Amino acid sequence: MKMRIASLTILCLALAAIPAWADYDNGPINGATDAWTINFGYIVSDSYIAATGASVTGFQFGVWEFPGDVLSSVDWSITSAENGGTSFGSGTASGKNLTDQFISTNSFGYDIDKITVTGLNVPELAGATYWLNLQNAAVPSGDPVFWDENSGAGCKGQGCPSQASESAVGTIASEAFTINNGTAPVPEPSSIMLFGSGILGLAGLLRRKLF
Repeated sequence: MKMRIASLTILCLALAAIPAWADYDNGPINGATDAWTINFGYIVSDSYIAATGASVTGFQFGVWEFPGDVLSSVDWSITSAENGGTSFGSGTASGKNLTDQFISTNSFGYDIDKITVTGLNVPELAGATYWLNLQNAAVPSGDPVFWDENSGAGCKGQGCPSQASESAVGTIASEAFTINNGTAPVPEPSSIMLFGSGILGLAGLLRRKLF
């Protein structure tokens, strides 16, 4: 009985505390079409429109890497124009603020990984257009690292798909990335019903136990 009550309590608390995550999602990692170098002096930029105006807390993007490579750092910036204009935030993601998650090996022999960058605090205005710029990606082997191109397939958010460019060639198809913020969500009706059901269930168990 105690275990059932504890489980229901944890479920209810979890439903009540689910945070918003993606402020802009340019679509899933593709790993099958193409990718663009984000080291050796090349810079790749993708646009997005801020939905909520909350601060950016992190982002994810897809990469192609040589087998066994693990990204150790990448320089990033968020600007008002394609790799330029006003800079709202910039830095080097590494250490505890960067995670490299292996997904699969594609038909070209590259490892397809998801990179997660956290620990940011970049203010935004709702409805404004921003650019995420990546460069100077580093792996211990010194190999090239490529930002996965998905052409915005499956994009969710304002301004889909992103505009994109590469510093050497200009306009390119857009890449796989997600911009995250810390905005608390408005619960959907289904979530509210689940939360309510959990509370009622917990109350029922307590009633049978106490009376």
